[in-house]
Amino acid sequence: MLALSAEGILPKVDYAIFADTGWEPKAVYSHLDRLEREIAKPAGIPILRVTSGNIRSDALDPGHRFASMPLYILNQDGKAGMTRRQCTGEYKIKPIKKQVRELLGYPYPARIPRDVFVEQWVGISTDEFHRAKDADVKYMRNRHPLIDMGWSRGDCIRYLSSLGLADTPKSSCLGCPFHGNAQWRHIRDTSPAEWADVVEFDAAIRKGNARANATGNRLLGEAFLHRSRIPLSEAPIDHVTAAEWAALQQEVGAEEDAEQLEEGVADGCSPWACRGEIAAAQDDFGLAT
Repeated sequence: MLALSAEGILPKVDYAIFADTGWEPKAVYSHLDRLEREIAKPAGIPILRVTSGNIRSDALDPGHRFASMPLYILNQDGKAGMTRRQCTGEYKIKPIKKQVRELLGYPYPARIPRDVFVEQWVGISTDEFHRAKDADVKYMRNRHPLIDMGWSRGDCIRYLSSLGLADTPKSSCLGCPFHGNAQWRHIRDTSPAEWADVVEFDAAIRKGNARANATGNRLLGEAFLHRSRIPLSEAPIDHVTAAEWAALQQEVGAEEDAEQLEEGVADGCSPWACRGEIAAAQDDFGLAT
């Protein structure tokens, strides 16, 4: 959407907003720098980077109120469970709303007049049109330009490729529990330092919420990053799922691959469409006019 706006295919936006959890892969930060340098600045579109803190550090800080990640739990009775997902709201939606309020001139807790609002573009493509929803506040009105244009994920990838951006990485926390095996393998095989980071984090969260532990709460189970509920360093991430094999048989070229379709979840995280709930494909950008 940013490139389409910069090229004049879509109207020029006033701002692009990137919600930074503080724990994105290095490739995402490098890509964002490139977008700012090659796409946004030449078009006069500021990219605003907003944050609610570093999700990794906050998760391990017993003195910090932590919005829980969707960790996989193995209860003491052997039953499987999962913690609530609060991270998207806290580390993505909240800082974007705060920034939008400031841009409108009504920072919290000021009341925003009914006739004052932003048009916010959300990058949902036709592949998941059912996820296009209205904003939950009156000062933000969602629009979905890719759906309006009839663009699928494949159309987006072709367009990015034409701009030399075919290597656009998926935006998500490095240690997101919604990663599929393909994404875990990619981290392990391409970035030893980042793999060591997530393995260390996985071990550190075994007893769950650091703050709850510090206050003496009774441990009800063990927490894991991988859905197998096995330590990440030992988890069966080399297992190729049936969905991944099926994807390899499809004639989709560079538009979709096994990593994107594995177990029905495309890796990545967007403020208004967490990919852990359903397969999705959109950039972690909010664009406001």
